[in-house]
Amino acid sequence: MVSSLSAFDNQKQKDKAIVAPSVLSADFGHLDSEIEMINNSEADWFHIDVMDGVFVPNISFGFSVIKHIKEKALKPLDVHLMIVDPDRYIEEFKNAGADILTVHYEASIHLHRTLQYIKSLGMKAGVSLNPHTPVSCLEEILPHTDLVLIMSVNPGFGGQEFIEESLEKINKLKKLIGNKRTLIEVDGGINTDNAKGLVKAGTDALVAGNAVFKSPDPSGTISKLKGPYSFPSR
Repeated sequence: MVSSLSAFDNQKQKDKAIVAPSVLSADFGHLDSEIEMINNSEADWFHIDVMDGVFVPNISFGFSVIKHIKEKALKPLDVHLMIVDPDRYIEEFKNAGADILTVHYEASIHLHRTLQYIKSLGMKAGVSLNPHTPVSCLEEILPHTDLVLIMSVNPGFGGQEFIEESLEKINKLKKLIGNKRTLIEVDGGINTDNAKGLVKAGTDALVAGNAVFKSPDPSGTISKLKGPYSFPSR
């Protein structure tokens, strides 16, 4: 595997961001070539959005597509579940190839138990927050969380504009995390224009969909998103 999950141990000492291209924006008519592009780029993870049409008003793809990506991918699969009752499928997502599995705070009734279950299967465990959900709700669960995914758009569709208030939310989360190793990931409206501000606010991992796959030079865009950034240790 070209890229590993070592970022969970040393990302906060780096001057480059983790970049996770969102496969939701890829050309599914040429999926294998899109996967190859990510493999050969400076991207770190494949970001995979799973939507059920209930938790969010859209349906994406399921296990067969994830398994196909896993067969071709040389980098970890960062799977984001936008579904109700995610506990029902955690083991199946592990078997499909998820390396990082993120569930929504708003969809998880017994979040502590869910995170424990994810970790017991050998995956990194993430929690995602919708734009309206305050970071303060994570205070008790952060010690059990490897990653927090801040949604900087309302989840469900790609191509939306970045919600500017997300920057202050990231700042608050960074302070709440303190010296813990929990990474901050941000998804929604990210491009080469706002990436620097996001990293400065405390973001460790950038999810980018249209900015990468609609670019005339996807690999070059990924390189620009990675940095380097001239900021002190985060």
